[in-house]
Amino acid sequence: MKKFLAIVISLAMTMGLAACGGNTDKPSEANTNATTSDGKNVVNIKWVTVGGGMPENYDKWQKQVNDYIGPKIGVNVDMNVVSWGDWDQRRSAMVNTSGDYDIMFTNSNTYYNDVSIGAFLDISDMVQKSAPELYKMIPESYWEACKVGGKVYAVPTYKDSSQSEIFVWDKELATSAGVDMANVRELPQLTDAFKAIKEKSGKPVYVMDKADCEHFLYQYDKMGTGMSTIGVKFDDQKAKVVPVFEQPEVMETLKLIHEWYKNGYINADAATKSEPDKYRAFGIVTGWTGAAKTVWGPGMGVEAEAYQWGPTIVSNETVRGSLNCISAGSKHPEKALELLQLVNTDPYVRDLFFYGVEGEDWEYTADKKVHRLKTDWKMAGYTQATFFTVTPTDDVDFNQWDEVRALNEGAKPSVLLGFTFDIKPIENELANCVTIYQRYKGEILTGTTDPEKSVPAMMKEMRAAGFDKIVEEAQKQIDAFMAAK
Repeated sequence: MKKFLAIVISLAMTMGLAACGGNTDKPSEANTNATTSDGKNVVNIKWVTVGGGMPENYDKWQKQVNDYIGPKIGVNVDMNVVSWGDWDQRRSAMVNTSGDYDIMFTNSNTYYNDVSIGAFLDISDMVQKSAPELYKMIPESYWEACKVGGKVYAVPTYKDSSQSEIFVWDKELATSAGVDMANVRELPQLTDAFKAIKEKSGKPVYVMDKADCEHFLYQYDKMGTGMSTIGVKFDDQKAKVVPVFEQPEVMETLKLIHEWYKNGYINADAATKSEPDKYRAFGIVTGWTGAAKTVWGPGMGVEAEAYQWGPTIVSNETVRGSLNCISAGSKHPEKALELLQLVNTDPYVRDLFFYGVEGEDWEYTADKKVHRLKTDWKMAGYTQATFFTVTPTDDVDFNQWDEVRALNEGAKPSVLLGFTFDIKPIENELANCVTIYQRYKGEILTGTTDPEKSVPAMMKEMRAAGFDKIVEEAQKQIDAFMAAK
């Protein structure tokens, strides 16, 4: 998916499953002399991803993983996880300077641009030959969503690959404040709930950060541009490209958020806050309701309750919400794909990535479930591989992945599913507008500024930088796409 998600972030898996790993840009030289059972050398594959810091027991985890996968496929993995706050800058530097890595996590915000500069390898044929099990397990439409110029440059993460937005509450606090959570399903209804909780707790209710504040705009397909100021409403059969922030219903939402901010329901530092807090009394996240019991509640240390807001949507953006790409400069691209195949298809490897060190962070029960000994493992499951080979935990009496499958299967497709915007004709204008958007994004979407003033100011700068030319080019390409459907 975004979880948001950027999605995204997607914040859906970060409230207790934030990714972590190594802290250098050079691949590990450990185990370079190791061999497989058939005498072949073991190669090191460096995997760069985003997360929240290095787990204290990372070395134990790395040894446990490599002792298993080394003899199996001739690979040792070296995780290098960049913190959420540093990700954009560090990722960009590595991509633009041909950094030393084999696999890199990315998403819809940067995927097309990075492919355009030749950062990632065309794996269209290689993935079918080197990782046939992986290729077969992922729906064909998801591979299609990853195509740029008819070629595949990424392995999509087969998970909550549609997008569902969820209201998540601290159940005890909301209940004590008299909030009927099940009947608060629209944004305007949140105002009275926030007021009651703020009076009860005396603290901001909806703690936001600038990195994950675009949930309100998820029904607009932003076509991989990296900015939410341009888009097509997912169900607009005419597929009209619009300046999203200027749409009447979007402006009303922005004004509502600004009122929340002025009333102290949103934290004062939201526009500059770079990473999410572990605990929040309320949050809007990308995910599924069952994660209240399996992820968000345990991650916050409270009992959480969750309800869906709005429709579930599938688009290029949602499928591209979690991708892993092979570096164009990788010396072992086939082995990198073998590693991705194993993480996706081997339940034990998947559990190690998802839950941490066996025997320290988790253990298997007699009935083949996972019992978590700790709930603070910091690797983000959504960045790694499919959810559908993760072993369910023993603390709930349901399989949360059943809900995820159902959401995927029932998702409403964007009218632009399968469309990839060729940005070459407007790449300079787009780059300039994205820079402007990043400067305004946090303050507008967290309610920090009055949108009736800040949105016109932002759009004036964008139009001077070529925004209308981007709209015109996007509409031309979309018209051709729709005519050919």
